[in-house]
Amino acid sequence: MGYDKTDELCINTIRTLAVDATFKANSGHPGAPMGMAPISHILFNQFMRFNPQNPQWANRDRFVLSNGHGCMLQYALLHLFGYKVSMDDLKQFRQVDSITPGHPEAHDTPGVEVTTGPLGQGFSNAVGMAVAQAHSAAYFNKPGYDLFTNYTYMFFGDGCAMEGVASEAASAAGHLQLGNLIAIYDDNGISIDGDTKCAFTEDVSKRFEAYGWHVQWVKDGDNDMEGMYNAIKKAQEVKDKPSMIRLTTTIGFGSLLQGTGGVHGNPLKEDDCKQVKQKFGFDADKTFVVPNEVYEKYHKHAAEGAAAEQEWNQLLEKYAGEHKELAADLKRRLTGKLPEGWQNKLPVYKPTDGAMASRKLSEAVLEAIHDTVPELMSGSADLTGSNNTRWKSAVDFQPPSTGIGEWSGRYMRYGVREHAMAGMMNGMAAYGTVIPAGGTFLNFMSYAAGSVRLSALSHHRVIYVATHDSIGLGEDGPTHQPIETLVHFRALPNMMVWRPADGNECSAAYYMALTSHQTPSILALTRQNLPQLEGSTIEKGIKGGYVALETEGAQITLVSTGSEVSLCLEAVKFLAENKGIKARVVSMPCMEVFDAQSKDYKLSVIPDGIPSLSVEVMSTLGWEKYSHEQFGLNRFGASGPYKDVYKKFEFTPEGVAKRAVATVDFYKDVKPLRSPLNRAFQQLI
Repeated sequence: MGYDKTDELCINTIRTLAVDATFKANSGHPGAPMGMAPISHILFNQFMRFNPQNPQWANRDRFVLSNGHGCMLQYALLHLFGYKVSMDDLKQFRQVDSITPGHPEAHDTPGVEVTTGPLGQGFSNAVGMAVAQAHSAAYFNKPGYDLFTNYTYMFFGDGCAMEGVASEAASAAGHLQLGNLIAIYDDNGISIDGDTKCAFTEDVSKRFEAYGWHVQWVKDGDNDMEGMYNAIKKAQEVKDKPSMIRLTTTIGFGSLLQGTGGVHGNPLKEDDCKQVKQKFGFDADKTFVVPNEVYEKYHKHAAEGAAAEQEWNQLLEKYAGEHKELAADLKRRLTGKLPEGWQNKLPVYKPTDGAMASRKLSEAVLEAIHDTVPELMSGSADLTGSNNTRWKSAVDFQPPSTGIGEWSGRYMRYGVREHAMAGMMNGMAAYGTVIPAGGTFLNFMSYAAGSVRLSALSHHRVIYVATHDSIGLGEDGPTHQPIETLVHFRALPNMMVWRPADGNECSAAYYMALTSHQTPSILALTRQNLPQLEGSTIEKGIKGGYVALETEGAQITLVSTGSEVSLCLEAVKFLAENKGIKARVVSMPCMEVFDAQSKDYKLSVIPDGIPSLSVEVMSTLGWEKYSHEQFGLNRFGASGPYKDVYKKFEFTPEGVAKRAVATVDFYKDVKPLRSPLNRAFQQLI
């Protein structure tokens, strides 16, 4: 490919836009955009297929900026190619309520696929997108109908390469032989602390070769346009391995501080801004300049993308004539809607049904709905037999060459990679054709916390199946018994944390997880058996909290979740028979969903006039919102048979009753006694 002055002008326009936006904001990272402008120009203008008028076209090429601090690079490209990112938006970089925030956010900016910034996250997202593409291609493509052919391209830097989540995801991608994934490593030798020789001296190329990637090295990422083009071209031709192109660039290319840490995270000084523009042939005194030739070149490529989408739409309609059911399934998936009547498959339980661990109840849901919800892809971080995340007939998602699965498989073997699993599921959800669910122990959700947070921030429909949810797992002891984990994740905005007490509540949790398009869910599930409750139904469960046992003349409300609800029901009997105290029980499987109910409903569940006591074998932090007093576990657990561990910490009918008596006695003279839900700010919500 020949390159001319217009190509050079395009590259330098990207650079000067990054310089001007960071200077105007007096904040940001100009270095990476200046260094990666050449490869961005080649990738976006010569390889990527997309339509700025419809950023959601299903077969578009995906781009992920894992080194998200360099987001002015992406914003400049989106503007120049004609996405709905205006020049005014670039001028509002990093300002409140702008669509050009300080790191890329998928729900703010048209054309941004995933929210990146915490280093390594975008890397794992890209791997997940490549998984979803490979699965969708195998599931929907038919002879003569290649509906899914896109690549996922991803930029990452030294910081991403150092983060463990990227290493986990790179290892998984190599095993999965994802030939549709092309990663470009910005090898500029600079991180926030300065030269990477102070902390990062490994051979990244050899590491990726060991992971099973196809690796190339373009040594002059500043000038070798032919080398960059040829490297991407060759990467596209490698079908049985993901590709990593090591691209040695000069951070802040053109700046007086180029090649140093000084241009990493700080805007250029005014004199430097001017000399950069002069060096690149721009007027030093003008800002946010885009020559017409640049718009023309990029808009031409955007028009080619629009034409490609039109061809694809025609192909889809022709496909619908021959593969009617598959086409209807695909069109439905792309809307995010679930199949009609799928919820009728959810298991329903009677009180006479046998006791069962909620991890097994979760498995029963998957067994019941997997045929009806074909977009559901399950998986586990090497705990399949413990998480119960696999239905009996499931086929593993694996390269066919391994002989242990198919690309069309719907069960993911993530390996012992909890963090990458969560990051990959975010990418899978973002792709738009699958709903990912993945399992690990609740305690090890802490390993995945960075990606879980981004599930919530990004509004991804991701389901985390978190088993072995308490001291009830028993002998494994404190290292495996979560105490603070639920508090952590309940504190996340836009996250549903479910801890079902029986089968109907478990079905309710799945109903809400699958129908909440913009909110991820964590399902905290037991290892030990739980009885089916007298007062539970799916309809009650989907309100997040409900009265599991009403008692006329009750003197106290016991509010509980999961395995402790049945304990509270036993405590009610003990209180009545031994203490002469009447108690009622509330099951609160999901605080976040309960909080969304009307005030009248919530006060009918936890009313004024009587005290409430929360009972959960976890940290008590946060329960003040729903109870006057809290019975929990504000220390680490213990190793032993689970019933003995419960006894040790007095989580028995007698132990609950003792605290209930003390609560009733303490509040007996408080008049009027308001429900803890009755608060001053309630009127402002």
